[in-house]
Amino acid sequence: MSDTRHDSDVAFIKALAELLRENDLTELRVKREYAEDDSLDVRVSRGGPPPGPAQIQAPQPAAPAPGAQSAGPAPAGGDAADPAADPGAIASPMVGTVYLAPEPDAPPFIKVGDTVEEGETLLIVEAMKTMNHIPAPRSGKVTRIIVEDGAPVEYGAPLVILS
Repeated sequence: MSDTRHDSDVAFIKALAELLRENDLTELRVKREYAEDDSLDVRVSRGGPPPGPAQIQAPQPAAPAPGAQSAGPAPAGGDAADPAADPGAIASPMVGTVYLAPEPDAPPFIKVGDTVEEGETLLIVEAMKTMNHIPAPRSGKVTRIIVEDGAPVEYGAPLVILS
């Protein structure tokens, strides 16, 4: 490995660590392919054991966050203390920052009480400067919006509840 590439890799890893800190993320993993048999696989984490499928935990808010909307008590079959246990919960497919509207001054994609069709955008999760539209996996009525605009979100965390 040349010193130039080493310096470039170190700068890349430092940039990932800065991205982790700036966006209040817990982990980033990136694989860089240089050539057929040459790559760089980097995992940058803020402490704790490496995550695994069994370690995904949803945030447990005591009360709705400012800006979050709720239609009242959780529907039957769901646990009010754990929105992830609700059968209508839509989980985040990635780590990032949630945006409820397409632009800062635009109306939100959805509101509590709205009926959405399968494939309709529910919200945006920004990950690594990419705006990812999160579509409704099925048609239904929005009964609860769990996240607030601009909040960080973890992989697997509940975002919205559809009935």
